[in-house]
Amino acid sequence: MSTGKVVLGALAGLAAGAVLGILFAPDKGSATRGKIAKKGKDSVDGLKQKYTDVIDQISSRFESVKDRASDFYEEGKEIASEARSSAASAANAVK
Repeated sequence: MSTGKVVLGALAGLAAGAVLGILFAPDKGSATRGKIAKKGKDSVDGLKQKYTDVIDQISSRFESVKDRASDFYEEGKEIASEARSSAASAANAVK
């Protein structure tokens, strides 16, 4: 089973347990509905924050890879230029 499914199952179980705990609490209906709404908002806010964190991590890694690829490209251009110079020098020496 993948880690994502395990985490999703754990979050779903946690949410279901919280809702059931509030539903069976000895409060008035309006207070219970308010608690459920607050828990729902807190859960959504938490998920939004986790989503933002994941997007930030992906963006950071993408930028890192992009920078490394750019460095490799520049190194490749330098090596190709040096090879052309060497080949031209060798060709001139042969002539």
